[in-house]
Amino acid sequence: MVQDEGLAEDITQEVFVTVFRSILSFNEQSSLSTWVYRITVNKCLDHLRGKKRQRFTLFSQLFQGTGEPFSEKTAFDHPGIKLEQRENARYLFKAIEELPDNQKTIFILAHIEELPQKEIAEIMNMSLKAVESVLQRAKVNLRKKLSAIYDRRKIDQSASKK
Repeated sequence: MVQDEGLAEDITQEVFVTVFRSILSFNEQSSLSTWVYRITVNKCLDHLRGKKRQRFTLFSQLFQGTGEPFSEKTAFDHPGIKLEQRENARYLFKAIEELPDNQKTIFILAHIEELPQKEIAEIMNMSLKAVESVLQRAKVNLRKKLSAIYDRRKIDQSASKK
């Protein structure tokens, strides 16, 4: 949820301290990994809420141009394709960042972390139906944001060809 390495290390330390202090209160209603995941999500959300003026994105490296948008190499490794992938990823992650916190968190857990919805429901302390509903709203909102961006890009590209 945060990409700043120093911040991620700080949050990781906070998570381990919280787990260490609270392990005796772990009631085994969920798996240990789900419990730790929930603590981590809460710590990240707490930090993001406290830093409204400076929002961190999941893939801030893409905006700085220091990271690759995807870990897999394309079959045709061309600089133009890499640039287009980086630009597309930047638009996608900018749109994800603009989602409400709940939608953003659930979308990231489902599609980037690839967690099953049942586990997301446990992590988010929500019903499975609520997770499905929030995920659907996130997809609709992303579709709207991205279609507006891509429509503008097509118009700009058409104008530049004239």
